[in-house]
Amino acid sequence: MSRYWTLAAGVVSLMGAVAAPIAHADDNNWEIRVRAVYLDPANQSGAIGAPYDVPANEIHINGKVLPDVDFEYFFTPHWSSELLLTYPQTQNVTIEKSAFGVPATIGSFKHLPPILTAKYNFLPGSNFQPYIGVGVNFTLIYGANLNVPAAGENPPIKLTLNSNSVGIAGQAGFDYKLSDQVYLNADVKYASLSSNVYTGGVRVTSVTINPFLFGVGVGYRF
Repeated sequence: MSRYWTLAAGVVSLMGAVAAPIAHADDNNWEIRVRAVYLDPANQSGAIGAPYDVPANEIHINGKVLPDVDFEYFFTPHWSSELLLTYPQTQNVTIEKSAFGVPATIGSFKHLPPILTAKYNFLPGSNFQPYIGVGVNFTLIYGANLNVPAAGENPPIKLTLNSNSVGIAGQAGFDYKLSDQVYLNADVKYASLSSNVYTGGVRVTSVTINPFLFGVGVGYRF
């Protein structure tokens, strides 16, 4: 009789060893993702008076596809924190309508926009794992090379921007389990991002970028 108990215990142990990695995958604390993200800016701006005569909302920043990598740490199955990173990005700036014609590209600037969020995961352990999150973005702005044409024979007028922008961020998305540790991910983020615009140290207007970030990628849980 003891032989059967020993055999049964062995079978149970074997089943447990096979099932353990499957059960444990969603209990791992870390997930890393890579995504392709489309940055869609709001392109809101104040008017600039004479001699520029730029109407409101006519300063535009280009939308673009960029890569990102993010690291997520799970404190509990439901609660986690995510840090999104990318390499410095260059944005072109265009004045769509002004006294000098339409449109006019006036230059570019660089920015580095890390975003940190706290997330709530609704269905941990399931194949479909939706989540929402809220947090903060801290954007470094540098390398501005912006020049607006001046009237007559005068040289172009140089514009400068704030060196950084801090604002709220929000997100919603889901992971879908493709295998034990690999996930398909779709994600939408919103980041509050703005800057004052100066010439000769005098503020002439402000721009509000406030982009949506639409991302698709894959994640690995470990």
